[in-house]
Amino acid sequence: MSETIRRIATDKRRSRAVVYNGMVFLGGMTADDRTQEIAGQTRDTLAKIEGFLDEAGTNKSQLLTAQIWVKNLERDFEAMNAVWNDWTAPNAAPTRATAQCEMGAPDVLVEIIVSAAVPNATNAPET
Repeated sequence: MSETIRRIATDKRRSRAVVYNGMVFLGGMTADDRTQEIAGQTRDTLAKIEGFLDEAGTNKSQLLTAQIWVKNLERDFEAMNAVWNDWTAPNAAPTRATAQCEMGAPDVLVEIIVSAAVPNATNAPET
């Protein structure tokens, strides 16, 4: 039996989230308000992630893995990590990697990619 792939917020270049076989994969998420420092951008990014997880039928307690890209680790790791620690569901921390990298836009300080389980996923296409 072939599973349906459900794509969320798709354009010609990418889907923001893809649900398949009981899992959701979120592409890189960044803050909408990039005038903020790292803590604000991290909160904004995590709120966006929660919205896409909800749309996919899951939540942050089902996270499996996270990749966090920070523009300046030396300056921003501690503040980003404090926001992350407050946001993560109790006893549900995913595997995680954090790295410093050149961002796609000069005002982006953090980008986060996550994958999560989608309990009782049907993968029905959007209507």
